Amino acid sequence: MATVFWDAKGVILLDILSQGQCINAARYCITLDRLKEAIRRKRPGLLRRGVVLQRDNATPHSANLTQQWLHRYGWEILPHPAHSPDLAPSDFHLFGHLKLHLGGMAFETEDDLISELRN
Repeated sequence: MATVFWDAKGVILLDILSQGQCINAARYCITLDRLKEAIRRKRPGLLRRGVVLQRDNATPHSANLTQQWLHRYGWEILPHPAHSPDLAPSDFHLFGHLKLHLGGMAFETEDDLISELRN
């Protein structure tokens, strides 16, 4: 599973879970820690101006541990209605292009796929 954080300038973080791992609130907070560091490196000044995330209401996103993490760093969440008929921005702007890019490719190993995703 891959979690992708991006803005108008491009991908900020691609966080990939190893096979067999699952996402829960604790693991999602680790991903947010990685995102915070990636923002510090790739988008200097953004952390001072404020981070606004748009995401769905999946359990790891809405868990108390995650909410505490977001509150501690003052990050804002844009509301996204559950079961909205509208496409999420990632569905429209990111995944379609990714599917076109990867279409027809074959990968011998998971590492080969991850390398192509990172490129």
